[in-house]
Amino acid sequence: MLLGPADRALLKIALSQQVLQSRRQSKKRDLSRSQSIYAHTATPTHGAAFRAFSRKRRIRWPKAFKYSLMQRNGIRPTKAGKEKPECKSGIELFVNRLDSVESVLPYEYTAFDFCQAEGKKRPSENLGQVLFGERIEPSPYRFTFNKRETCKSVCTKTYDTTKPEDKQKLDFLKKSMLLNYQHHWIVDNMPVTWCYDVEDGQRFCNPGFPIGCYITEDGRPKDACVINSEFHEKDTFYIFNHVDIKIYYHVVENEALGARLVAAKLEPKSYKHTHPDNPDCSGVPMDISNKASGEVKIAYTYSVTFHEEKNIRWASRWDYILESMPHTHIQWFSIMNSLVIVLFLSGMVAMIMLRTLHKDIARYNQMDSTEDAQEEFGWKLVHGDIFRPPRKGMLLSVFLGSGTQILIMTFVTLFFACLGFLSPANRGALMTCAVVLWVLLGTPAGYVAARFYKSFGGEKWKTNVLLTSFLCPGIVFADFFIMNLILWGEGSSAAIPFGTLVAILALWFCISVPLTFIGAYFGFKKNAIEHPVRTNQIPRQIPEQSFYTKPLPGIIMGGILPFGCIFIQLFFILNSIWSHQMYYMFGFLFLVFIILVITCSEATILLCYFHLCAEDYHWQWRSFLTSGFTAVYFLIYAIHYFFSKLQITGTASTILYFGYTMIMVLIFFLFTGTIGFFACFWFVTKIYSVVKVD
Repeated sequence: MLLGPADRALLKIALSQQVLQSRRQSKKRDLSRSQSIYAHTATPTHGAAFRAFSRKRRIRWPKAFKYSLMQRNGIRPTKAGKEKPECKSGIELFVNRLDSVESVLPYEYTAFDFCQAEGKKRPSENLGQVLFGERIEPSPYRFTFNKRETCKSVCTKTYDTTKPEDKQKLDFLKKSMLLNYQHHWIVDNMPVTWCYDVEDGQRFCNPGFPIGCYITEDGRPKDACVINSEFHEKDTFYIFNHVDIKIYYHVVENEALGARLVAAKLEPKSYKHTHPDNPDCSGVPMDISNKASGEVKIAYTYSVTFHEEKNIRWASRWDYILESMPHTHIQWFSIMNSLVIVLFLSGMVAMIMLRTLHKDIARYNQMDSTEDAQEEFGWKLVHGDIFRPPRKGMLLSVFLGSGTQILIMTFVTLFFACLGFLSPANRGALMTCAVVLWVLLGTPAGYVAARFYKSFGGEKWKTNVLLTSFLCPGIVFADFFIMNLILWGEGSSAAIPFGTLVAILALWFCISVPLTFIGAYFGFKKNAIEHPVRTNQIPRQIPEQSFYTKPLPGIIMGGILPFGCIFIQLFFILNSIWSHQMYYMFGFLFLVFIILVITCSEATILLCYFHLCAEDYHWQWRSFLTSGFTAVYFLIYAIHYFFSKLQITGTASTILYFGYTMIMVLIFFLFTGTIGFFACFWFVTKIYSVVKVD
């Protein structure tokens, strides 16, 4: 397998073949003969117990939402076949971190006592991969194109349980099988999948396969132990020490003697090899008693076959994985119905607001044109206080600056992802793009914070720019650092290396902070924002409010509608993060992002109008908190998701889950709160600029 330099662990191999001219007929016959040796073999079907082991429901995504890897993500195929400079015969397999749905702690491949690759250079990783905990490494598995291998030995591991070091390695292996840790192998930048039938008769392809499984003390098989009736010994572990690998390739016409890999599938098996030097892949499974003593030998083997696949093109080779995405309890049409409902409600709110405001403005202007105009009432009555600076204006301006930074970063990242540049094939590209954008968007953050702080009458510009640079990013980094200390203590691959932490701090202090100062400089240099009405020197007394116009009920109600338009998509995002599922529907996510912005704006404007009609002019913080309260519903849903959907066990995993959740909640709070404030600011400025005020 080819590994391009600086490809950031993206394994790029593509294969092609062309019929030679008449003078090379002999070579053509040799190639055709080698292709016809191996017949296409379907993956065996497992029994009912195995179907019960798999997830019960699935979703089929419309063709229109599939991305074309070859056209959009910059990955180009290279050719494989007989060894030539442009056509490689060696196919290399890479291994990634091992993870589990029952634990938040991923581990590197080298953390386990598996067969290791000797003398092979580890691929470089980008910032996004490091932050996500990906650790791609070369493996001892290497194949030759179109060459069958049967029960080939890789290595043999021996454990003497009387030695503490060996016992510790074996215990760690047992613990990983108990928690159902999964291998993740890669061939040609494609995940090696384990495909099996699920209960509804559909086929699910898992981009990972388990290390092994466990039979409980009462004889109940856990996880993958249901696939084999020979796994029956109580209180015993069964390790999958053999894999049957099938590599599928597509022969392309008009290409020079080559083919393109389109899929790699495997089936994990367990064999107790009595003669590791001459393995025989048959017989009883490899069992490890939980109370094993003496010497334990585990021989690792593999078999590989090649099959021509005429119906799958290289550009659509990810489709069979994406079509079998699991754990999707909500069908696509339900998501579309939710979007239609949200759009309908948003349209109704917009129509009501426009119609009501039009009548109010016409009535106020008509009253001013008459000589016997009566006393002002409603929202016009507070025109002399509507732009009065809010309490804690420093903190609000800092939140607005950080929220603007997050808002622009999210929009640009989703836009590029929607175009296909940040697809799952570009590992780590999404996180790398988000971090780089956040660093470079320090200027808008400083500018917005300075402009609003100056309009609030603030004069401590140094404090403002320092808080904008360090307050919210500092809270996120402190939480992140504490989580990283826990990961370090657990020896997880998700722990960020010290050098990467230094690099992140350098990006923050050396790029983001100076850009924030530059933005604040231009923000303070400009004149304060001019308001359409003057502010009275003496604040107006706010009348006693009813229960529904008090701040807290309005804030609580304000976040319901925005959360209603994202909670379905939130389910898929949380599945991608915590259940290690592939997420690729960025087009739909971008649509939900737009709807969220519209819904936050309209809900905040609606409640702001009601409060102004009740003569309560403290709209600045209320608008920010009304929309930002969506983050509280996000937190409640994340807690519900943890207890109802996840199988996470252990104190460290629980702390990590809620620690990272709090980071997401804070970011989402700033994001939605900023949207609500800007919408309300525009609304208030607009309505008070079109009425006649003496």
